[in-house]
Amino acid sequence: MMNGKRWAAVGIAAFLLVVSVGFQIVTSIASTNFDQVLGGSDDGIEEKIVESGQGGGKIAIITLEGVIQDTGSAPSLVNTATYNHRQFLRLLEKAGEDASVSGVILRVNTPGGGVVESAEIHDKVKEIQEHGKPVYVSMGNTAASGGYYVSAPADKIVAHPATVTGSIGVIMQSINYAKLAEDIGLEFNTIKSGKYKDIMSGNREMTKEEKAILQSMVDDFYGDFVKVIASGRDMPEKKVREIGDGRVYSGKQAKEVNLVDELGTLEDTIEIMKKEEDIKDPLVVRYQGGFTFNQFLGTSARSLFVSDSELLGIKELLMDSETPRAMYLYTE
Repeated sequence: MMNGKRWAAVGIAAFLLVVSVGFQIVTSIASTNFDQVLGGSDDGIEEKIVESGQGGGKIAIITLEGVIQDTGSAPSLVNTATYNHRQFLRLLEKAGEDASVSGVILRVNTPGGGVVESAEIHDKVKEIQEHGKPVYVSMGNTAASGGYYVSAPADKIVAHPATVTGSIGVIMQSINYAKLAEDIGLEFNTIKSGKYKDIMSGNREMTKEEKAILQSMVDDFYGDFVKVIASGRDMPEKKVREIGDGRVYSGKQAKEVNLVDELGTLEDTIEIMKKEEDIKDPLVVRYQGGFTFNQFLGTSARSLFVSDSELLGIKELLMDSETPRAMYLYTE
């Protein structure tokens, strides 16, 4: 039985917890722009003015940031991932269909990601160009692997001298924990329909035949990557394979091997597009997904319990039920 002092201590602790949670909720509400949360366009896409213009044309900036990975759902109470693949594809579609848009700048800041997702973005970029609209790429800190894959078809690629790009290639990884399982006495019982059904299983060594099967897949995906670059950069496939051995390049080095066209910032890219595409005094806007009330709830709820952004992610790879899989991904 607890005495009066202990009950008092428990009561004070509970009171402080309630006050702390309440304070964080009030802070979240006070710092929220409810016009943005409750308003927005019917299609969930907002246009934020970057630069006013009176010329009648419009340049749309679309930012690609984070690992290119389709989580299969929109941000919710427990899932507030920074990159939303379905939403990003809608942004590209909007830019292609919007008659007022004279040109699109894709701001790329990603280490890459899924093979399929990267290909889907690449195809959307091509569709925008088929609408007769130029697409320029402005590379941020990192535009590697899948980040370069989606950039390759652009009419012009502008990188910062310190941009990390390249990493042209495919990677497929898994963790082998067979020895650890043996050390702790853990046994696995596997019932399968074919001898390759548990290929890349982490509880045993991979056979030579299995390695050959997976290597053929990786080689196939890499061949697609090479063709995308050869077509987009008007470069012989032999040359692409020479420079596309998985290494990374600085923006300056990438220009030397013709992976990028110019060196500069996002602002420089805007000015280059105005001049080269003869878009006079355009309205420059940033396309972005509208911040919904659902996202607000998710962000607020998660912030009550976790403050470390790395912990919030728990390293996305560990949470992905589809791993291992082939990726156009640069990993440090």
